Amino acid sequence: MTWPRFSRRMSSLPPSFLEELFRVSQLEGIISFAGGLPDATLIDCEGIARASGQVLSEEPMVALQYSTTDGYLPLREYIAERYKSRFNIPPEPDNIQIVNGSQQCLDLVAKIFLDTGDTVAIEAPGYLGAIEAFSLYEPLFCPIKVTNEGPSIAELEKCVCEVKPKFFYGIPNSQNPSGITWSNEKRLAVAQIMEGTETVFFEDDAFGELFFDQVPRVPVKKYLPSQTVLSGSFSKIIAPGLRIGWIYAPHEIIKQFNIVKQSADLHSNFLAQKILHRYLVDNSLDEHLKKISEIYGKRCSYMCDLIDDMLPQCIHTKPEGGMFLIVNLPDSISAMDLFKKGINEGVAVLPGSPFFVNGGGDDFIRLNFSNTSFESIYEGMERLKKAFDR
Repeated sequence: MTWPRFSRRMSSLPPSFLEELFRVSQLEGIISFAGGLPDATLIDCEGIARASGQVLSEEPMVALQYSTTDGYLPLREYIAERYKSRFNIPPEPDNIQIVNGSQQCLDLVAKIFLDTGDTVAIEAPGYLGAIEAFSLYEPLFCPIKVTNEGPSIAELEKCVCEVKPKFFYGIPNSQNPSGITWSNEKRLAVAQIMEGTETVFFEDDAFGELFFDQVPRVPVKKYLPSQTVLSGSFSKIIAPGLRIGWIYAPHEIIKQFNIVKQSADLHSNFLAQKILHRYLVDNSLDEHLKKISEIYGKRCSYMCDLIDDMLPQCIHTKPEGGMFLIVNLPDSISAMDLFKKGINEGVAVLPGSPFFVNGGGDDFIRLNFSNTSFESIYEGMERLKKAFDR
């Protein structure tokens, strides 16, 4: 039976590399640097179990009932208070809405802003999950080159002034895939370019709590409060299985966002919201983050040292936080060929091409250091060197 009834937008989606990536990463004996997972051994399973038991013993009927679309108020108050204590930004809880991981923000923000043919400005390379989510709404893309300190200001200014994109999507903290963190000068420049225009800044802050030095970087939201949509997530710092993130935006945007979220899922998992809030109240998030960040920082440094020793022909980024870095390859090496040869050697990497909207990316690979032990990092890098030498 053929299926001619699918929507036109389904044929406009870019080919997804993720399915192939997931397939090869599950092969027996593969060491994967290709995924984007936090280390499951660092999840506080006992603490979450205690919080779950308390919620279900104290308010089982409330926790298991339907709830409001905007999310559990005490959890939104916790998030708002954290912005105030870290950045002296005082959002009202009504400016914050709970979502099913920050990935849902990508879909719903695109839904409320984009008509077919509208323009989206996005970093190049940019997060492949955002590219796939936005592509469903058939926009035109205006790629903005990522430099060592953040986006090209000249390219962004030209795009905003001439093309007038609906929004510019960027990851200022530990950018995915590069691992680069925008300088404060770049943050100010982005805010100045966009201020007073009709372009919104969509600030994805999935990694803002994972700086190795645990020093917070000021969000662009502080410099551009009325035009910035900021998304955050507990997936990378508590547990991805809870699927709890949030959006922090002006009231006018939150109102529209609430409408489309209600039609999408009524509300995010309320039981998970209550469990997460109880966990956050009963435990020190800062102590938990310090532990995770120290371990990720050591793994990142170890991987960088091994790249320098084993692949001296390559140049790599040096992240200040997050979970990823990229390795730029010599002109004679194809990232896709290296990916295929790596699988044969028992190591999976992510080639750069899925991170571009208009071609490119065959000159680098992305590596994940958060979900691999020191022993596996060493063994995986030895396998990658063999693939590289081939």
